[in-house]
Amino acid sequence: MEKPGNQQCFALVVEDEPLVRMLGVDVLESAGFVVIEACNADEALAVLARRSDISVVFTDVDMPGSLDGLDLAWRIHECWPGIGVVLTSGRYTIEPRLMPREDAFVPKPYAVSSLLAQIERVVARASAERDR
Repeated sequence: MEKPGNQQCFALVVEDEPLVRMLGVDVLESAGFVVIEACNADEALAVLARRSDISVVFTDVDMPGSLDGLDLAWRIHECWPGIGVVLTSGRYTIEPRLMPREDAFVPKPYAVSSLLAQIERVVARASAERDR
């Protein structure tokens, strides 16, 4: 996926299960994203602190570490409001009112088309927010 002006679009996939993370990476790379990986929220925050090119974070909700995926989404909203977040879980359903802004939730197992539609929606919304 490219931003207007033919710039590459970067995504951060945060998932503690290696095989599930590989699937998310493959899906986003197939859609044209340049993908960075993190195995938990702490690692994701370290990536976000040193990179300014991330457009979207796709994160599992249930992960080990100091923050779960929902807490990570709120931290991203506070520290990097121009980054969209898509949450996923096979255990929990996250109601929209519990998520920051207009971020998205896609239940596992997810259909690739549904995931990509939500990714594109939050990228567009976050991009519009950054351009304000």
